[in-house]
Amino acid sequence: MDEIILGNSIEIVKNFPEESVHAIVSDIPYGIGYDEWDVLHNNQNLAYGGASSAQLEAGEIFKRRGKPLNGWSEADKKIPLEYQSWCASWAASWLKVLKPGGSCLILAGRRYAHRCIIAMEDAGFTFKDMLSWEKGTAPQRAQRLSAIYERRGDKINELRWAGWRVANLRPLFEPVLWFQKPYRTGGTLADNVLENEVGAWNEAALQKYNRQAEKKAVFSNTLKVEATPEDHGKHVAQKPLKLMELLIGLVTIEGQIVLDPFVGSGTTCVAARQLNRHYIGIDIDPQSVRTANERLEAPAQTQLALSH
Repeated sequence: MDEIILGNSIEIVKNFPEESVHAIVSDIPYGIGYDEWDVLHNNQNLAYGGASSAQLEAGEIFKRRGKPLNGWSEADKKIPLEYQSWCASWAASWLKVLKPGGSCLILAGRRYAHRCIIAMEDAGFTFKDMLSWEKGTAPQRAQRLSAIYERRGDKINELRWAGWRVANLRPLFEPVLWFQKPYRTGGTLADNVLENEVGAWNEAALQKYNRQAEKKAVFSNTLKVEATPEDHGKHVAQKPLKLMELLIGLVTIEGQIVLDPFVGSGTTCVAARQLNRHYIGIDIDPQSVRTANERLEAPAQTQLALSH
């Protein structure tokens, strides 16, 4: 416990004792080609990586994630199913190590979240809910359609399609998938809480971190936790510390064990330490493990304990 492990979590978690952790909280790879570690398929199409001759000529406008959603080859259409297969490669192990009634909270991205849900359900998890984390800020990459026609010298369609855009809306929310390991048959969830000390959720965590304008919305499944300047610069996919504190505090009590198999820069483990939980983090990237350990070597900030 209280360690960051360097290695392949898909293999490492298989060797963990059964029912040994109280919660799994993880920002997993989204499978959208954000970086090399986020390419989780066998598609060799050069266009996917922004390396076709046309894309190289176009320059920065065509990066890996700028690829049209409808795909440019048959291989592109297999990417979602391959992502589901990747999720299935670790889902059963996660189920095994969780205590009955324990929660698994996953940030999985908007595009392939449904594939993660299928893999987790097939492994035996119950899909409890989908939470919405509202980020507050996000870049807008949707190009004006009229600008495209303007470059083509097509004045008629430039005027006709003014106000229209291609690509997506501004991505101001990310889903948090909430799964639960089924508790033993013959009892109630309240019985399971007495036996395993997991299965319910803590309203104090939402009251402390979920900054909602309307008091009645504090206990909703919409989470409004914005990033601070300290929440940037340690990993390209870094999440706010207070978001991870909210998720951990929502489903665990002090002294329990939180596992993050894709720990990245260690935010989940830092949050667990802040809340007096034990932690186990795993990552295959040596630099990420070094960063996580450096963060955990710094003194913990004083935190008010969440009541339970």
